[in-house]
Amino acid sequence: MKIYPDMGIPLPDGTRLSARVWMSDGAKTEPVPAILEYLPYRKSDGTAARDHGMHLHFARHGYVCLRVDRRGCGDSEGLFDDEYSEQELRDGVDLINWIAAQPWCDGNVGIQGISWGGFNGLQLAARTPKPLKAVISIGTTVDRYHDDIHYKGGIQLSENIGWAATVSSWFSMPPDPELVGHNRWREMWLERLENAPFLASRWAGHPNRDDYWKHGSICEDFSAIKAPVLVMGGLHDGYRNAMAAMVEGLSAPVKGIAGPWSHKYPNISTIGPSIDYLGEALRWWDHWLKGKETGVEDDPAYRAYVMDSVKPDPSLGFRPGRWVALPDEPKACAITETLPLGKNGLDDKSAFSAVLETDFTCGQSCGEFFPFGFGPGELPDDQSCDDALSLCFDSAPTETGRDMLGAPNVRLRIAADGHRAQIVVRLCDLRPDGSSALITMGLLNLRHRDGFEEARNLTPGEVCDVSLVLDQVAYHLPAGHRLRLAISSSYWPYCWPEGREVSLTLSGGELSIPWLDSDKIRPCHFDPPGEMEKRPYQQLKAGTEHKEWCDDPETGRRVLEIFGDHGRQKDIRNGLITESTVSEKWEIAQDDPASAQVEIIWTRSLGRDDWEVSSKVTTRMQGKTDHFVIEQHVEAYEGNMQVFEKQYSDTIPR
Repeated sequence: MKIYPDMGIPLPDGTRLSARVWMSDGAKTEPVPAILEYLPYRKSDGTAARDHGMHLHFARHGYVCLRVDRRGCGDSEGLFDDEYSEQELRDGVDLINWIAAQPWCDGNVGIQGISWGGFNGLQLAARTPKPLKAVISIGTTVDRYHDDIHYKGGIQLSENIGWAATVSSWFSMPPDPELVGHNRWREMWLERLENAPFLASRWAGHPNRDDYWKHGSICEDFSAIKAPVLVMGGLHDGYRNAMAAMVEGLSAPVKGIAGPWSHKYPNISTIGPSIDYLGEALRWWDHWLKGKETGVEDDPAYRAYVMDSVKPDPSLGFRPGRWVALPDEPKACAITETLPLGKNGLDDKSAFSAVLETDFTCGQSCGEFFPFGFGPGELPDDQSCDDALSLCFDSAPTETGRDMLGAPNVRLRIAADGHRAQIVVRLCDLRPDGSSALITMGLLNLRHRDGFEEARNLTPGEVCDVSLVLDQVAYHLPAGHRLRLAISSSYWPYCWPEGREVSLTLSGGELSIPWLDSDKIRPCHFDPPGEMEKRPYQQLKAGTEHKEWCDDPETGRRVLEIFGDHGRQKDIRNGLITESTVSEKWEIAQDDPASAQVEIIWTRSLGRDDWEVSSKVTTRMQGKTDHFVIEQHVEAYEGNMQVFEKQYSDTIPR
């Protein structure tokens, strides 16, 4: 087995992409299929630990595996322009065709990835490069506007700015001088820094579902994908809807698996039970790339982990439950029950009218959009405090236990006293121990009540009928538990509040629940993860994290402070030493929506024993009455000498 840390891949315009390649000696004389993972996340240091064992495992089972840095990132030449850009996808098609033409490849290529790599794998499949015969997509989406890290229901998520801060820090590091050359790395680095896009401004500048977001959204034409797709994702992840959407929408062979995982590959999730992803992937690859009969075509259309009710724990590491197999998409295997909202709660038909005032501290128990294992307290906490600041409709205790699987739907009759408003709907499990556990949620910017391509102001006092589809769920509600539908007009810091206070009047509605039809399912099983060879590292300094809410007595603001020191470690194989820290400060006044603001500071360093570079990226965002103010300051250092500094600033209308 050979591992090539820097195999050069020439693109038609002369740009050189850099690949780490795992290849058996036998592939040089007897070509084999290839498996591609195509990312911007720096193969030499960013994903090296994860990549090593996984791709080595596939290579030992008769594949050539390539982990390729996309243009302008890591050790690849060129400039980064945007996520899932036309350039990235054109390069990806050229990359797949180049791989298929190599003497060690038999012409069959598969692509896999999680998150960014899950997205672009599907997007490349929609371009139907002839050698691409199979896809595995994890933690992914079919719709970049509705179901990504930027917007949800037309409301800008706080992770929009958080993600912009994170990737700006990641992309602020240079290529590895040992791979690109000691006479080139500095020039490449400074050129990247100077030409880096102001992502936070760009993403905030597209608040509607326009062509920017439609680009790369495979839901625009599911039929474009011809290659078989295995789609997987975690029910604790922000990306939990793609599995059902693709099983429903794709005409190509497709199988969906929804587990209890965080935003990780299913064999290394920070929330168990994990599964043998490598074994499941090999069954997929062996069938579609080698023509072996592995039974994947006979697998159930959709497999889901029905999670048991547990007391809310933001640091939960294991979720009890059971696996079920469905022969069809979730909605075809469910019995829908519709519960009206009434004066006395859920399943009550009595008329009511309730006024909802906004409290901008509602949302402190929200958890992270996608739990990643970066620190403690990423999952939703007990919702009781947020429930107290919301309009709540409770059901009677259930007489028997029931399984909910699919996407609940909520319809509301609502009026606002202003031109702009938003609603956040949470479905919770009221447990006998008194806790309120979040099951699922949905958001809607009421200016998008008639569609997301254009925002249309509300007419104050006018009653509107609106509908929200909540996130996919697989959940067991035990006997004696009650359901709670909690409705609020803000949910900070999960998403940005409107710039003005608003009162909402709710006068009707209903909740539709997809209960699993037990006659249409059967149990199923996954093996636990197998062992992977670990890439050796030396821990030079341990990391630490903390997350804390507090009140600022000087400003009267409610403040969330997050700090993560990710330690300092040395990669024994290539000698690279990495270190990073992040601090976040989110704050808002209880009665002032225009006070919402955040500051995120990333520091990062890369080096070897005799060389080190570092960067500091400070990102700020303020939600004013009618606009957002976004600023970013980037500094870069070689040793103690500053070699780059740039300030970005923009004002974005709401």
